[in-house]
Amino acid sequence: MYKPTIGLEIHIELKTKTKMFCGCLNDPDEKQPNVNVCPVCMGHPGTLPVINEEAVKKVIKTGLALNCQIAEYSKFERKSYFYPDLPKGYQISQWHQPFCKEGFLEIGGKKIKIRRIHLEEDTGKLLHPQGADYSLVDFNRAGIPLMELVTEPDISSAKEAKEFAEELHLIVHYLDISDADMEKGQMRVEVNISVTKGKELGTKVEIKNLNSFRSVEHSIDYEIKRQIDLLNKGEKIIQETRGWDDIKEVTFSQRQKEEAHDYRYFPEPDLPPLHFTKKEIEEIRDEIPELPQKRKERLLKEYGLDKNSVNIFVYNKNLGEYFEGVIQEIKASVSKKELVKAIKRATNYLITDLPGLMKKNNIPNRPSLELFAKFIISIPEDKISSKGAKMVLEEMLKNRKDPSQIIQEEGLVQISDEAEIEKIIKEVISENQKVVQDYQGGKESVLQFLVGQVMAKSKGKANPQTVNKLLKAILTR
Repeated sequence: MYKPTIGLEIHIELKTKTKMFCGCLNDPDEKQPNVNVCPVCMGHPGTLPVINEEAVKKVIKTGLALNCQIAEYSKFERKSYFYPDLPKGYQISQWHQPFCKEGFLEIGGKKIKIRRIHLEEDTGKLLHPQGADYSLVDFNRAGIPLMELVTEPDISSAKEAKEFAEELHLIVHYLDISDADMEKGQMRVEVNISVTKGKELGTKVEIKNLNSFRSVEHSIDYEIKRQIDLLNKGEKIIQETRGWDDIKEVTFSQRQKEEAHDYRYFPEPDLPPLHFTKKEIEEIRDEIPELPQKRKERLLKEYGLDKNSVNIFVYNKNLGEYFEGVIQEIKASVSKKELVKAIKRATNYLITDLPGLMKKNNIPNRPSLELFAKFIISIPEDKISSKGAKMVLEEMLKNRKDPSQIIQEEGLVQISDEAEIEKIIKEVISENQKVVQDYQGGKESVLQFLVGQVMAKSKGKANPQTVNKLLKAILTR
């Protein structure tokens, strides 16, 4: 039985105002090529780089969030290799003394160890016009701060690798260090994978530049099968770098894999080593917000939500914050017993109805916390029907009107008085004797027809639960 061994290398472009070593704008949305460039990021002779302090802090913050040891002494090095979109002919990176090392991220109860997190500069971007026999180079991206995270080979399946990348992506958003838009190349995953039957690791193959979680999972599944098929045929695995074809869903050979000594690392002579005090590191730690896992645990405990709702509020951070803001508004106005019901109503409307109504009416922003809290308080089930509540919510979204005013104007308060409902039921029974006889003869399915008739006669205002209860009682007298 073959066992896969998987490690990840994940590159994330940091969200800073300027590039890593110069004052050029770090603007991932710039469409005009080669405008955010200068002699420093273009590697002109005689230019001197200057370290972006904000980028360094963002990497250390990430390391602290991922349980890493933070180096009190670190330095940059030159990594020499030649590629058309690398203007200097080398990359300023880190090798021997990265900012962060020996951390972990827990996935499904398993700790995936993190070997290192270091900081470097990104390359430019090659463009290949369709049908042309040449390529174009855009250096706007060259020199953007690029964080690289390297795991230990602790991952044992494609699913686990995908979940690690997804959780890291979420943490990055919570820390606000990057937009990590994978379609724009702001987060890129590389997979190192080998298969073996014994204790010794097999020959490692790297899959480069995966730009979606789906690609991470599918490329690993494919590569495991490819390597096992080769070994079963008695063939050897070649240590190489492979690409991933998203359409054909296959990996393909790109080049033989370089080793660390091929890059000829040596200390960057134009940049000083960096020293951090324990106090400076702790000041960065103090800036770390509540992270996803802790937030999940707190939401489950504090609000009694189901796991699915908690996941939605955690993965959509802004929605989760809005939910908590609404509940804080409600707390001052209701009893503890009513608060439990209000939490459930708020959760349901925020997850199911509100997004659909906003999209339907092309409304970009949610109502204020105060207004939405008023809506939740105004629609207890015994006073407003589900249909009526949605009508109130839509009108409130469109015109930002007070929900109580809408309820009053539209006459949406439910009839809950049993004597009044019983009077309507008797009228319906009188008008539908044949259906009543069918029900009393054992055809229980016709009950919903009678309920519908009562609701229609009351113009939708009768409380459905009360209608059901009274109708059954009267029909069986």
